[in-house]
Amino acid sequence: MQKQKLIKLIEPDLGNDELSEIRQVFKSGILTRGPKVEQFETLVGKFVGAKYALATTSATTALHLALAALGIGPGDEVLVPDYTFPATANVVVQLGAIPVLVDIDLDTFTIDLKDLEKKITKRSKAIMPVHAFGLSADMNPVNVLAKKHHLFVVEDAACALGTTYYGKRCGNLSDIGCFSFHPRKAITTGEGGMITTNSKRLADQMSLLRNHGGLRKNGRFTFLAAGYNYRLSDIQAAVGVAQMHKLPDILRKRTKRAQDLYTALKDIDGISLPNIPPWKGHVFQSFVILLDMKYNRDTVIENMKKKNIETTLGTYALHDQPFFMKQYGYKASDLKKSHYVYKHALTLPLYAQMTKQDINRIVVGLAESLKE
Repeated sequence: MQKQKLIKLIEPDLGNDELSEIRQVFKSGILTRGPKVEQFETLVGKFVGAKYALATTSATTALHLALAALGIGPGDEVLVPDYTFPATANVVVQLGAIPVLVDIDLDTFTIDLKDLEKKITKRSKAIMPVHAFGLSADMNPVNVLAKKHHLFVVEDAACALGTTYYGKRCGNLSDIGCFSFHPRKAITTGEGGMITTNSKRLADQMSLLRNHGGLRKNGRFTFLAAGYNYRLSDIQAAVGVAQMHKLPDILRKRTKRAQDLYTALKDIDGISLPNIPPWKGHVFQSFVILLDMKYNRDTVIENMKKKNIETTLGTYALHDQPFFMKQYGYKASDLKKSHYVYKHALTLPLYAQMTKQDINRIVVGLAESLKE
């Protein structure tokens, strides 16, 4: 029997448009930061609705740059949702500050507002809400808490290009927003990130720090800070320019595929589908479901793999990871909701080019895998 084709978790939408943009860069001879980076920044800034946009090498370096520009340093505390990729908290650690891990809301997988308020102290300097899997955190209450306690807010919008909160785009809901263009995101530059802000002061400081801390005039730098090399290349930005032109169509198709998955999966027992809160705006960077406790999520992943369907966990409960246990004294399941989702969430394939046949295979495969 012939093996069925692999259904990947994600397939970036790349083609001749991206190659054409890259050829322009090669012809220009400007391979580092140049006109394509500026064009890419303009496109993302306009799309998000922010006054300033700065391209970086990744969302991780974007987050690091954002916190550095805000003056976060040793002894400061930054409130971070526990259920996220480690980069969100790692950048806090790298600046000598302390990541205070906050539990999540089970309906949205985003930061739990009650736990957040309980963990604010005199040492708190910033909140870093994560827009999980393409769904915005509940930002109005977050901003109210931040204002009350004089805290900065930095959105980890790595998964949220195009996500809206009551109609307003993520990345434009706080002091600073940070995006990712990793291949698992809606659009990609291979590796790459973007910072958005409406503050000229912060934009200027991040621009300085991004470029070794130097200001260039008459072909020569004057170095005003111990900065970083977080500049995106024009080659990567060229891919981003082509991808931004495709973004509305990609988001439309991904949302339609997500709706198709909802319809096809609704009659399968033992799973909970993604919840849509009152603020809506989910762009489904990932389609993440919850399995009932009676199922072993990792066994289901292996069963799906045998059917040539790629699945994975949702993301990580940071307090369950060895580094955070050793460094900050957490014990497994200290943050119960995050721990539960870490153990039971399953990410299904979702991308714009998926066919009805792909969706049918995923649904049938999942139903069978839950019984095996």
